[in-house]
Amino acid sequence: MEPSVIPMLVDGVWRTAEKCCDRLDPYHGSVVARVPDSSTAEVAAAVQAARAALGKVAPAHERADYLRRVAGLVRRDTNRIADAMTRETGKPITDSTTEVARSAKTLEIAAEEAVRIEGQHAPIDATPLGAGKLALLQRYPVGVVAAITPFNAPINLACHKLGPAIAAGNTVVLKASPAASLCIHMLAELFVEAGLEPGVINTVYGDAAGAYLVGDPGVDFISFTGSSAVARKISAVSGLRRMTLELGGNGWTIVDKGADISSITALCAMNSMRLAGQSCISVQNVAVHASLFEGFAESVAETAARMIVGDPHKPETQIGTLIDEAAAARVEEMAARAVKAGAEPLLMGARTGAQLTPSVLVNPRPDAEIVMNEIFGPVVSVLPFDDVGDVFEWVNASGYGLQTGLFTPSLETMMKASRTLRTGGLIVNGSSTWRTDDLPYGGVGESGMGREGPKYAIREMTEERLMVVNL
Repeated sequence: MEPSVIPMLVDGVWRTAEKCCDRLDPYHGSVVARVPDSSTAEVAAAVQAARAALGKVAPAHERADYLRRVAGLVRRDTNRIADAMTRETGKPITDSTTEVARSAKTLEIAAEEAVRIEGQHAPIDATPLGAGKLALLQRYPVGVVAAITPFNAPINLACHKLGPAIAAGNTVVLKASPAASLCIHMLAELFVEAGLEPGVINTVYGDAAGAYLVGDPGVDFISFTGSSAVARKISAVSGLRRMTLELGGNGWTIVDKGADISSITALCAMNSMRLAGQSCISVQNVAVHASLFEGFAESVAETAARMIVGDPHKPETQIGTLIDEAAAARVEEMAARAVKAGAEPLLMGARTGAQLTPSVLVNPRPDAEIVMNEIFGPVVSVLPFDDVGDVFEWVNASGYGLQTGLFTPSLETMMKASRTLRTGGLIVNGSSTWRTDDLPYGGVGESGMGREGPKYAIREMTEERLMVVNL
């Protein structure tokens, strides 16, 4: 079967790019699709189309109905999109199918929020100058949104940008990861099928396209999910434009004294290896109180060793591939360096091409590379502690602050963690790997700025204007 040639969507027209490159299936090595490498001119045309479409944005009730139609089409095509995602990314088919179903719900939540965008009456008579006046705060669309999405949850993260942007009355230029472009193209087809006005959503592709896009002065807002390194480059050219940056993490989960560990070890193992560890909230580091440490890491290793690694298209597979061979080699080398630096390998991963089996390491130094830096692979470190306050210092020291899990029966420890940890989310009696699509999601420090979740992303993607009425 000939690989699909992915077109760009610009001003309601499917356009073939001047230049394309092959995307290979990371498990089989075959060509999945020909992905556009959009030029500066092609990106500029997409931005221009988005600007022109700002005047065509429908009323809120129509935007809500439209997003519901898209959600229905996503559900209809779940298997087709999931199959493409698995072929492109090596994600197990069960996880791909779950993600697509979840994406439909994300769009439905955005549809509900489209008709709830509201301002407020601001009290103004706190000073003599305001007496007798009326002040209203109103929210308006920010304009053209540049949405840049990664490979690891391509459809749901795209819906977390497209849904709120459309709900808020904006237009969008979407730049997907080259490693997950076919499934994003399928999603774009559904937005068109649902009755999309030309120019409201436009798609461009390729690594260089992201740099062109964030540098285009026609873009009003940047929504980016990816690495901290790329985010710094975006910040350097963004100027005064607003942004939401959803970046990395190093996935701390803390198991304090008194916790019931009967199910915690399996949860930590599963949530460190799921998606081959390629999630910014994967469990990467588990700090376990000394009173519970004996046998804890061994149990994690036993569970991880039983997980099924193999062909991502087989329904029994729990761990597919990393996104490519280079990523797998990078993670393999990080684990090897950690062992050389003193960590004890209870389970050491073996690599075949882009596939890497799990690693469980014990007792690395809290300031070791394998602990401090984001791994983005199937490796978990287990560290003992005596004082939970020390762990809070370890967590804060890395500069990351996305989500932290904390298992504790102590209300005092829970509240101390909430006050002490610089983290976007604290999951009590759960691991770092937890998210529901309607809540605010995002980090601090190296983990980003702003929040996603439709209600909160809409707040980011609208601008507040004050009107004072002299009565």
